[in-house]
Amino acid sequence: MSGKTVSLSGGAVLIAMIGLTGCGHTQFDRGMSGAMVGSATGATVGALTGISIAQGAVLGAAGGAIIGLVTDSSQINLGRPFWHKDASRALYKPASQPSGSVKQIQAELAARGYDPGPIDGIAGEKTRRAIRAYQRDHGLLVNGQPSNQLASHISSN
Repeated sequence: MSGKTVSLSGGAVLIAMIGLTGCGHTQFDRGMSGAMVGSATGATVGALTGISIAQGAVLGAAGGAIIGLVTDSSQINLGRPFWHKDASRALYKPASQPSGSVKQIQAELAARGYDPGPIDGIAGEKTRRAIRAYQRDHGLLVNGQPSNQLASHISSN
């Protein structure tokens, strides 16, 4: 077996880490997912280069966490991290919650003085908080979930 050396450019590793640390809407989630992905990426780089797997994992975790913390979901957004209990919902949009409906809800909430965050069709924490406030204020079941029924209610008030 020949002794081939695998060389990875620092720029390629940085681009891969930036792309993979985009999980989560909060700074904490992005930092955690960045550290996890960076650790795995760093361990791989460590195994393929002259540094040890452990050193690569530590450097990768630090780099990934920093990149996750300094970016925000408007720059890169790969959805909810796997450790959220409702992460499986990020893989699909139920028929009762098309993104157009979420955008409509966000726009209607903003027009009524509730702060849903950016009007982007993503039901993030700010949107769910605004929905809960609207539901409380209007005597509805408070669950913070966007739905076609909620969109109709908001539009009719």
